[in-house]
Amino acid sequence: MDISVVVPLFNEVESLPELTAWIDKVLTSRDFSYEIILIDDGSNDGSWELIEKLCLKNPCIKGIKFRRNYGKSAGLFCGFEQAEGDVVITMDADLQDSPEEIPELYRMITEEKYDLVSGWKKKRYDPFFSKNLPSKFYNWTARRMTGIKIHDFNCGLKAYRKQVIKSIEVYGDMHRYIPVLAKWAGFKRIGEKVVKHQERKFGTTKFGMERFIRGPLDLLSVIFISKFSKRPMHFFGVFGTLTFMLGFAAAVWEGAQKIILTLNNQRAPRITESPYFYLALVAMVIGTQLFLAGFLAELNVRNSTDRNSYLIDQKTNI
Repeated sequence: MDISVVVPLFNEVESLPELTAWIDKVLTSRDFSYEIILIDDGSNDGSWELIEKLCLKNPCIKGIKFRRNYGKSAGLFCGFEQAEGDVVITMDADLQDSPEEIPELYRMITEEKYDLVSGWKKKRYDPFFSKNLPSKFYNWTARRMTGIKIHDFNCGLKAYRKQVIKSIEVYGDMHRYIPVLAKWAGFKRIGEKVVKHQERKFGTTKFGMERFIRGPLDLLSVIFISKFSKRPMHFFGVFGTLTFMLGFAAAVWEGAQKIILTLNNQRAPRITESPYFYLALVAMVIGTQLFLAGFLAELNVRNSTDRNSYLIDQKTNI
């Protein structure tokens, strides 16, 4: 199979007929073998009933239905598990991503040998202050922190070599930083393509203001997990040891001062009267806690067996 198109969705019943027909038109006109995997993330607007009808009309369309809403990352994870195409395309279901971009994304993967190509919505129709400006700031921060030179980490329209999506694990809200996960999995040929951004035709956005908090937290999480998931002691242990040694050195200095003053028959104030004593004590306690956190993390690393366990209610054409 040439192409798998993975589309996570939540309450997009109005967009699905046009989207699937558009994808089918673009891919069949170029003789691609393909599948469209629609992941219904707990919709309550009749999206699943429509997906079942679409699957009956077109055997290339496949459906997965969650019992409840888990989020976009869960949809992508299950879609990636099911995908069989040599090139995997992800896109949103709201018709803001154009299927006309798929052939060129496919060419960049197959001919230019990219591992991942991310879309860049250079011209956007979203509100500037509520969405565009925060997005620009997060993308700038992500570029600086990860070293990946793309402009739109969170663009839903992306293309992947099959080996990439089978080698990474997307969970939580990590869909925003899949290029980072791919890079740390050893896939460093990451490209970018300017894509057309279209105005939403139906419904409203499903992402609220909480994304402004989750975005930077997810970035810190993915960087930490990418670098230290196999060796958390290297992070906690280093900071814990340095903090403990700093506090211990301060405590020794306070004690040494008292001994020197006493030996010289000078009045030596109590150690507990000095604020530095308490700072040293706190530093040693925090250092010990960080060290123990690293040790416990080493014991627990990668042992979460249900991190990507989702309740799937139904499947169609699978």
